[in-house]
Amino acid sequence: MASVQSYEQRLAQPFEPTRVKFSEVQAAIPSKLRHKSFARALLYVFRDATFSWIFFELGSRIDSNTYLGRIQGLRWVAWGAYWFWQSVAWGGFWTLAHEACHGNFSTHYLGNYIMGYILHSVLLVPHFAWRSTHLQHHKYTNSLERDENFVPYTRDRMKLPQEEVAQPIDYEEILGEAPLFILLRLVAMQILGWPSYLFFNTMGAESYPPGTNHFSPYSPLFKPKERLLIVLSDVGIFAMSIVLFRWTQVVGFTNFMKLYLIPWLITNHWIVMLTYLQHSDPTIPHYRAGEWNWLRGGLATVDRPLLGWIGRFFLHNISHDHVAHHLFPSIPFYNQPQVTEAIKPVLKTDYCYDSTNTFKALYRSFKQCVFVEDVGGILFYKDRTGKLCRQTHHDAAATAPAQQNGNGLGKVTKME
Repeated sequence: MASVQSYEQRLAQPFEPTRVKFSEVQAAIPSKLRHKSFARALLYVFRDATFSWIFFELGSRIDSNTYLGRIQGLRWVAWGAYWFWQSVAWGGFWTLAHEACHGNFSTHYLGNYIMGYILHSVLLVPHFAWRSTHLQHHKYTNSLERDENFVPYTRDRMKLPQEEVAQPIDYEEILGEAPLFILLRLVAMQILGWPSYLFFNTMGAESYPPGTNHFSPYSPLFKPKERLLIVLSDVGIFAMSIVLFRWTQVVGFTNFMKLYLIPWLITNHWIVMLTYLQHSDPTIPHYRAGEWNWLRGGLATVDRPLLGWIGRFFLHNISHDHVAHHLFPSIPFYNQPQVTEAIKPVLKTDYCYDSTNTFKALYRSFKQCVFVEDVGGILFYKDRTGKLCRQTHHDAAATAPAQQNGNGLGKVTKME
């Protein structure tokens, strides 16, 4: 088994771009792993839908169950369990629709279109709109100019003084926040970040004008030939909204909130959590033109054991095998664990994995991955005090003499 660097080892080692060629990585992948089975993909849909239906049936009986009322608070424990399990089941819907975006349901585009459209519409996601920007993200992963989501803020965009004149008080005034306030902002991002991205392109590319969103067929996110599909996405959301409205009239708003709205919001949390942590990490670079290429961008990804076996089972390997997914997005999710094992010996230290508890990693990244500099080709995040999270090999060599002279320039923050 190939040795994998830990987060701490990666952080302590100056970064050097990969020297591996993509042809070497491709050669390690058995051809059988590229095979797609529509029947197998449908079985996963049926499995997830069955679990969701079971959870729903159990959840709809919580308030009427007399046994749960015998111990104070037990009914709310049952609701909490329902919200968790239903949210991960719906997270499975989202990840299966994501697979359809990449054409991994079927060798025929229509099968992918239909399944992705249905699964995303159930979750009020504009399937074809998101598909368009997501495929763009795969083309330009971690490109500061052309990536589509979780694009880092620059020093200028944060309205910080230039690095040469900035003082600790400048960072404190603009970025300094109490830990509790940081946590509250993190919770807000987790719950509202997904709809905010769809409606307002929050954390999207800075090049788009105000008002950019995933619902207008004339949004600058889309090409003219995609407009009909964008309208179709809106129709799917409208149809699901009508279903939910009519259902709410029958069961009442309280039941709608408990059975759909709350687990839907927690599903949004899983979506934001997994997508944010895939490419936002103190040890992972972003690139500007001249340094970026497709392979470098694809390797700027971290595999994480999100929710352990639950994440593997319900979220279909989307966090456990995301490096493999970026290098081979057309290989179905059920074969990606084997792809991960095949590429580790080839990539060696270029493969990024973090065993840190994912909730701890989320708070760490939110606190440390604050902004990048306005200049430079290979960029690592700086934290709320303006300290660099990780250096490149070139910068580390350049700052070594300064450190030996004792002036402290080039010091890198140690991440907890």
